[in-house]
Amino acid sequence: MITNKELLKKAVKDIKLKKGMSVSELISSMGSIGGFSAQHMVDGIKITKDMVADKDSFNFLSFPADIVSTGVRGVLASAVKYFDAIITTGGTLDHDLARSFGGKYSLGSFQADDAKLHSMGIYRLGNVFIENKEYGLKVEDEFTRIMNDIYTSKGYKKEYSASELISEFGKRMTDPGSIIRQAYLNKVPIFNPGILDGAFGTQLTIFSQNHDFKLNLIRDELALSNISFDNKVTGAFMVGGGISKHHVIWWNQFKGGLDYAVYITTATQYDGSLSGARLTEAVSWGKIKEKAKYVTIDGDATIIMPLMFSALDMI
Repeated sequence: MITNKELLKKAVKDIKLKKGMSVSELISSMGSIGGFSAQHMVDGIKITKDMVADKDSFNFLSFPADIVSTGVRGVLASAVKYFDAIITTGGTLDHDLARSFGGKYSLGSFQADDAKLHSMGIYRLGNVFIENKEYGLKVEDEFTRIMNDIYTSKGYKKEYSASELISEFGKRMTDPGSIIRQAYLNKVPIFNPGILDGAFGTQLTIFSQNHDFKLNLIRDELALSNISFDNKVTGAFMVGGGISKHHVIWWNQFKGGLDYAVYITTATQYDGSLSGARLTEAVSWGKIKEKAKYVTIDGDATIIMPLMFSALDMI
């Protein structure tokens, strides 16, 4: 039985701010503050550090598309090389493609008049404003240009998995701030089970109507299955829920669960959603091992993730 002494062995300490304090120093001082989500973030940094340092661990990075519309896109692009595979959503391709080719995304407001924005041809993604020509038309133009180049290339295969097709796009992109480009350069596959859900997917559907092209979605599922069965140790840094998170934990249950897991979310667990589900719930499904190192961090990833990766000196 655990004793009082064991439960109370670590005292809460005050953060002492000082001029010129580095992010690493700040995070280090937060290790003993007992500060709600801050404490979970510090735990997440330690787990991520262990996960990346474990050379036997195959590590996933998963995130939804919305944060790619923000400056956090640069954090994700810089962190790609520290992971072995990415699982994300369809819109990631849209935003990364648009921004890689000069699409202007602007600071906006959650309180904007959406009817007025619509009449002005401006989309609102949270508090990010995107003029329609900087998104839909930009994605359409660049998709068409790159897809035609793939189609007419010597190595064209007629049938691609989503990850293979995304890699072909990364091969033809030049923006160093692109997630797709960095994944290609670092040989990190991007699995996108919801690839048809967005502008990229719509353009792919249109392209397939008058070209000899097939998208094989099952091939990536088999690849994820092989990863699960071929790796005894796996880890995941997951941002947000939905299909990107679930594809990570779903396939890892077949190897007995993740060994390392860090999850950042703003959702509540009380509606039974996957986005709100704490990682401890995944333990009941065998998607995370009972003795795994894992933590759920409640908070906005656009704040938390840059701090975490900076503290790890990963960027």
